[in-house]
Parts: sequence; structure tokens; C-alpha cells
Amino acid sequence: MKQLIIAVCAMAFELTAHAQTNAPVAAPPTVTPTIDQAVELPHTEPVSATRSDNGPYLKDPNLLIGCQAELDAFANKPCDLIFIGDSITAGWRGVGSAIWAKYYEPRHALNFGISGDKTQNVLWRLNNMDLSNLKPKVAVILIGGNNIGNTPHEIADGIKAVIANTQAAFPGVKIILVSLMPSARATDKMMQVNSLIKSYADDSTVYFLDLVPLMPEATTTAMDGKTDTNWKGLGPDHFHPNASGYQIWADAMEPMLSKLLAGG
Repeated sequence: MKQLIIAVCAMAFELTAHAQTNAPVAAPPTVTPTIDQAVELPHTEPVSATRSDNGPYLKDPNLLIGCQAELDAFANKPCDLIFIGDSITAGWRGVGSAIWAKYYEPRHALNFGISGDKTQNVLWRLNNMDLSNLKPKVAVILIGGNNIGNTPHEIADGIKAVIANTQAAFPGVKIILVSLMPSARATDKMMQVNSLIKSYADDSTVYFLDLVPLMPEATTTAMDGKTDTNWKGLGPDHFHPNASGYQIWADAMEPMLSKLLAGG
């Protein structure tokens, strides 16, 4: 009997080890909450930059409420231009608002940016929010700066997926793909991303706008003698553009944008 027990235990150990290394993970049992019992299921953000994910919106529904309000404002009016991205795009409503009012508001532009978004979050929005009434001629895409946990190739693949999903959502749209700006956040990685995504431009349906040469690094010295190295057009956090940064973006994009909106 003792030998039988030892053999059974050994077999159980071997099966457990095999399950941990080779077998697929079983799905957790489904829990149906009752009226008086709320069940909050855990959410794990996918590592893949190409897999859609709504994790941030589950944690903070207000993120989507603001974005939905932007969409609702265009329910009965044309949308010729859409900006797709993260907090840098959302910043057109903040420090970039005066430039937005001058350049883009008269062109029926929609700001489809949400702070903190990664490529996978934009993918979720493009596929799950109702965009059917929008017929933009041009989409301006700047995304990937928050994907610091991904490799350059993964980020580039995520950006490619955003382009493809934008084209699927808005057939015939022309895309201006904006380079990731220089910043203090994973600078080398993001510059590698730029070197990859510029090949996505075919100058027929996708056009690449490189802002990096227009935002050189500069070192300043304060009155107390402390030095600060930043990039032209970026605010004190060394990541988000200040008003001059949005002006750099607008000025650089204007010739391309005017041509595309005119059907060129």
C-alpha cells in the first residue's frame, strides 16, 4: 500500500509540472452576480501592442465619457478631419487650444485623443465606439509614446494596426502619420520606432510627418545655476508639447494637410 501511495503522488507531481509548463491555462469559472452581490472581475492589460484593450476605460469611465461627448458633438455636422492619439492629441484642447481654433476648428476637426492611451486602447475605441456617422477626409495619427513596455518593433506593429483599423473605419481616408516626438521617455526606443514607421508612408494613402528635426535638444541654465536639457517645443515634463510645440506641429503639417483636404 505504501508503494502504491508513493507512485500515485509521483504521478500527480509529474502531471502538475506538465500542466504548468505545457498545458493551456483553463478559463476561470463563470460567476454570475446577483442583485446584491457585485463581482469585479480582474483585468490584465495585454502585452501585445496590436490587441485591442479597454482596461483604462474600465478603471476610469470618465475617459470614455469625454471622448463620447466629442463624438456626440458631430452627430449632425460634418467631420472632415480627425486627430487620433493619446494625451498629446488631447492636448489640442488645452495648451494647444488657440492653435486648434485657428487651424482646425474651421475645418470641422474632431479630437479623438485620450490621455494615457496606448496603441491597443486606440484599437479598442476604433472598433467599439460608434463612428459610422463620420466621414473624415484626413486622419492625423500620433500614438505609441505610452507603449514604453513594448519593443520598438512591437510598437511599430501596433501603429500599423491603428492605421489599418482607421482605414477600415473610414474608407478612402488619407492618413498623416506623425512621428513620435523626442522626449525624456524612452527616447532611443521611440526614435527606433520612428525609423520603422516612416516606411508605412506610400505618399498616396499614408503620409509621414517627421517632427523630430524641428524639435532639437537644448540645454538651458536657470538663475540658480541649475541646467535643464529639454527639446524645443516641449513643456517642463519633457514629454508633452507646450504652445510653441503645437505651433511647430501645425506649421509643419499645414502644407500637407491643405493639399489632402482639397483632394490632392
